[in-house]
Amino acid sequence: MNASPSPSVPPAGSARADTLRKLLERPLPAVMGVLNVTPDSFSDGGEFIAPEQALKRARAMIADGVDIIDIGAESTRPYTGAKAVTAADELARLKPVLAGIVALGVPVSIDSMKAEVVAFALDQGVAIANDVWGLQRDAGMAPLVAARGVPIIVMHNRDSVDPAIDIVVDMKAFFLRSLDIAAKAGIARDKIVLDPGIGFGKTAEQSMLALARLGELKIFGLPILVGASRKRFIASVSPSEPSGRLAGSIAAHLIAAQKGAKIIRTHDVAETLQALRVANAIESKPESKP
Repeated sequence: MNASPSPSVPPAGSARADTLRKLLERPLPAVMGVLNVTPDSFSDGGEFIAPEQALKRARAMIADGVDIIDIGAESTRPYTGAKAVTAADELARLKPVLAGIVALGVPVSIDSMKAEVVAFALDQGVAIANDVWGLQRDAGMAPLVAARGVPIIVMHNRDSVDPAIDIVVDMKAFFLRSLDIAAKAGIARDKIVLDPGIGFGKTAEQSMLALARLGELKIFGLPILVGASRKRFIASVSPSEPSGRLAGSIAAHLIAAQKGAKIIRTHDVAETLQALRVANAIESKPESKP
């Protein structure tokens, strides 16, 4: 995938970057709501592919208090079975709905590893690029992001699972490569968010280790996004289907927030936001003196 959209389009300006910066400055993590306009996503495939259903879902997430809506038009399910689609396929799914979702007024991110798709989304007013291959899959992505001046979420990924490796060491090496690509393209460091990619190229045990050792990523000095919502590692602890993993998702996300995650990506906005608010309220109370 080597799309080559023209980077000559004027930059988006500081407004989009400021939007993310303001969210990251708040005491509570920002909540990013998942909106998949796909037929085959692992949890909600087919539910929101119709434009009217996607808009309805976006409005519901806004009513629930979502901070960012993350829209994706290709399933990047974090296990085997994802069906690759062309940029034309993604664009066909996005064109009927994207402008309408952006018009709702909440910042929107585009979940795509194709520069051509991201360029279209940015033209529609999308504020953030979310690349599940961390600038390492499409050579056109980094120059595009740099030219447009928008924030980028850089996610760790692997082509295959290797239970023998230290997954956190692998993540650090991956991010070093991504940050080198970003620097050479001219992407400002303060516009980069790191995502450990829970479930992607990882065993269930490695996903849990990535969460347990999340604090080790602080060495990069960059904000961290965690998306553990409904992931399969939850079922390795408590057998369940994706729709039955709300409690496990919240547990993982609360731990991620405690370890410094600044953005939580979830299918369940209202429940996640309530959990974060309650945990923060409790943690802010003084402990009794001995």
